[in-house]
Amino acid sequence: MENESHKKPPIESLKLTIISFVYAYRANILALIMGATFGFLMSHAGATTFDYHAKMFLFIDLQLMKVIGTAVVVAMIGVYLMKKYHIQAVTTGMEVDFVKKPYQQGLVAGAFLFGIGWAMTASCPGTVPAMLGEGKISALFTLIGLLLGTMAYGVLQSFIAHNGSYADTFKK
Repeated sequence: MENESHKKPPIESLKLTIISFVYAYRANILALIMGATFGFLMSHAGATTFDYHAKMFLFIDLQLMKVIGTAVVVAMIGVYLMKKYHIQAVTTGMEVDFVKKPYQQGLVAGAFLFGIGWAMTASCPGTVPAMLGEGKISALFTLIGLLLGTMAYGVLQSFIAHNGSYADTFKK
């Protein structure tokens, strides 16, 4: 027979379940809220509209360039302030660290390929999820291309790391 002292009223039990769920998944919930907000703001600014990308690359309408420039300035100020005041991460409580990455061979070629892909698809990797959220099915093909390109990069890096040996390229 069950111990009656361990039973809680259904409303209180539901309340405790929700509280424990939110506590356990607070980082994911925060990321979901921030991602949805970011996607909404990109959509509102026109960053998910193919025409704005095309007009930007043709130098007809620079609205999207202004949005990108504003984002860069805000990010620079934010990084400066986070470094100055040693800000801690919301979810982990650890100090936010900015590690400077060394220059890698192929960086210029990779940036060039990124720009070509951006111009061809009229979307950058950051806008693809927002475009999918708007129901733009063509963004699905861009997402597939991003995933295949990322996979190809990983395979190529592994191939180079193993001195051009195909035998070890696909092993863990």
